[in-house]
Parts: sequence; structure tokens; C-alpha cells
Amino acid sequence: MRSMLAATLIVAGAATLAVHGAHAAPKQTAAAPPAAQTPAETAKTLAQGERQAIQSDLAWTGDYNGLINGEVSDRMIAAIKQFQTNQGHKPTGVLNPQERGLLAEAARRLQASVGWKLVSDPVTGARVGVPTRLVPQQASDGNGTRWSSSTGTIQVALSRRKEADVSIAKLAEQEKKEPGRKIEYSAIKPDFFVLSGTQNQKKFYIRGSFKDAEVRILTVLYDQATEGTMQPVVVAMSSAYNPFPGGVQAGPPPRKKVEYSTGTIVGADGAILADREAVEGCLSIVVAGYGPADLADRSKEHELALLRIYGASELKPLPIGSGAAKPGAVEITGVADPQSQAGGAAVTTVKAQLTAAGTTGGLVVTPPPSLGFSGAPARDAEGRFAGLTTLRLPLVAGAADGAAAQATLITADTVRSYLTGVGVKPVEGTTKDPKASVVRVICVRK
Repeated sequence: MRSMLAATLIVAGAATLAVHGAHAAPKQTAAAPPAAQTPAETAKTLAQGERQAIQSDLAWTGDYNGLINGEVSDRMIAAIKQFQTNQGHKPTGVLNPQERGLLAEAARRLQASVGWKLVSDPVTGARVGVPTRLVPQQASDGNGTRWSSSTGTIQVALSRRKEADVSIAKLAEQEKKEPGRKIEYSAIKPDFFVLSGTQNQKKFYIRGSFKDAEVRILTVLYDQATEGTMQPVVVAMSSAYNPFPGGVQAGPPPRKKVEYSTGTIVGADGAILADREAVEGCLSIVVAGYGPADLADRSKEHELALLRIYGASELKPLPIGSGAAKPGAVEITGVADPQSQAGGAAVTTVKAQLTAAGTTGGLVVTPPPSLGFSGAPARDAEGRFAGLTTLRLPLVAGAADGAAAQATLITADTVRSYLTGVGVKPVEGTTKDPKASVVRVICVRK
């Protein structure tokens, strides 16, 4: 924990011709093969938001103990290798789409287990992530808000106070002198300070800032017996904490200016089924290999959209069939985001499980496939169409943009109902290889 907090709180040849004399035959020598990318170089091809999301998820699994800022480091690559080793995979330092999904799902389960929630505190004005299942009791007064466990073994406090002629160094010294505190780590930065150590047999973490003569401090106290649980939680809280958010409230991540998703060919006349959100607000929509597409229909009720391309021949519609989606193993075929495949456009198939989503009647896809798979068709073990995968970005600490998405299934019955409603007759039958029926959809926004 000491090393985790200490790091966190500062928180893809050419031939050469050699001519010897006027009548000499050209000699061809093979050029050296291009050097393979290092894991760090590969990581740098990812968007910063995705790197940040990977760091956040690795922190939740206990493999990463560095700053969650999206910057590539030896610590980040080592954490990826550790996660791969823990999964029984080859420690390459580069997450393939399946491993990325496993990581995201592991982090999601851990977040759910502690009741992770981002909170904008009305008393202090600060924003912080709170493990609500661990600290269900909440109380506020004029000086701040406190969350605690029923026995007081875990406590989280946000406080504020007015103080003139203050400095970060002075604030840190004041906090160091609190009775019973033994400082094991201290950092003073221009706009915040951090302290960690022990206090009366408890572990503590403090982060403080000031602005316009107002001091705001986050304090976390927990029994040493809970350290195994609290380690990743404290890292996530440090990443999520914003003492002066400027009135900006938590909300969904902004839509990407260029978003990649998967389309499913459902008509030989150029009808393509897509995820509605993935083609929402587009200035233009392009189907890779075919050109511009028209948005013929979109349905918020079904969460589906119908695209049309014109002049294309030999299209192979995917058989939709007449089955019903059920919990169990499925295969999902789609086109991952270019950043997930080093700029490539390959159609790939991944394995997943469908599980019931509590009382909602929906189906959750685990592990979720990588970005770009939204709109990808899923098939059961008999090759029957089960539904379309949708990816939705959750609001999680340290992953505001490019975060690993949570996946659900738009069932086959819903898809058939929608297609019938827009005048598209679903093709019957099954298929062993749907790759010829899957295309990349590119949405360009303002």
C-alpha cells in the first residue's frame, strides 16, 4: 500500500539494387525486417482516454499503482504484464481485444462490489468517488460531508473552511500535526498536497487544495484489516477527486468527433443495421469499402438504426432466423476500433457469455468486446442469430473519454420486430461465418 499510494498520489522493406558495371545484372538484397513495436510504442497509438481507462481498470484489479493520467510508463506496461500473467496469458505488455474485455469486466465487478459512485457534494462543492456499500452511512453539516461504515472501520470525509494567507506547504504542515498521525508519505505540489500513513492504528490518506481563500480536504481513514479491499478504492478516489469542479456536474462522456462501430448487412438492396447511439448526431456516415450511407431510420425505443448504401452488388445479408436469445455462450463478430488493432480494419470474432440483467429482463454481454463492436451481431452455439451488441460508456473514475464500455444485447426478437416495422424482411436460416455480412461504420460529427 505504501508504494501504491506513493506513486498514485503524485497520482507496425524494400529491396536495394546494387549495379556492378554497365552490363552487370542487378543484385537484390533483402532489407532488414522492420523492428517490432515495443509495448510502450503500441500503447502510445491508443487514445489518451483509453490509456487512462486501462490504468484505472488495472488499479481496480490491484495490478497498477501509478498515476491515472493516460501517460505511458514502465509501471503501466509492467501492470499489463502482471494482469496477463494472473489470467494465465503470455505477458506481452499489450492487451488484445479479449484481454481488454476481461480487464474491463474485472474492474466493473470490483466497482459494483463496493458500490462505486461519483458524487458531487452540495456542501463542499467537491466531486469524489464514494464506495457506497462500504460506507453507507452519510451525514452532513456546515463544514462538510462524511460517509462511514456501520462500525466506523472505514470513514470518508470532505471538509471545507475559509482561511486567508494560506499556502499548500502550510496546509500540509497543519495536517501533519494532527494528533496520532505518523507520516509515511508526503508530497507538496503547486496546487495540492497529499499525505498518507497511519493514525491511531488506522491507515489514512489526505489530499488538500485551496482556491480563493477556501480550503477543501479529502480524508480517508480505514482499519489496516481492510487494506486489501481499500487499496484499489483509495487509488480510484484519488483519481476521481476534484475539489473545485467549477460547477460542472457529472454526466455522460462527450461523443467522439469520429466514432467507429459495426454494421450488419440485413438486405441485398443495401440495408444495414446499426446501433442508434453510434450513428447519433453524425454530419456524415460512411460504410468502409462502400462509401457514404444514408440514415434511413432510427428508433430510440429499439436502440437501432437503419442505414442504406446504394450501387453495391453481391451483398450478403446476415440470416436473422427465428430463434430467441437466451443466457449462455455466444460469438460476436465485429470490427474493432482502429486504435484497438494498430490502425487495422479486420473483422474478428470473440467469445462471450450472455447473462440475465437482474429484474430488467435484459441480457448483459461479458466480457464486453472492444470499442468498435457496438452493433456487432452475436450468434449462439448453433449459429443462430441471438441479437446485436451495444456498448455504452459508463461514468467511472479516471476514464472520462475512451473508457471501456459496458455491453448489453438487443435481442433477436427486438431486431426482427424493428426490421419488420421499417419494411425489411429478415433473412431466415443460420450461418457459421458471418464475417461477409459485417462492415465498419464511421460516423463523423461536428
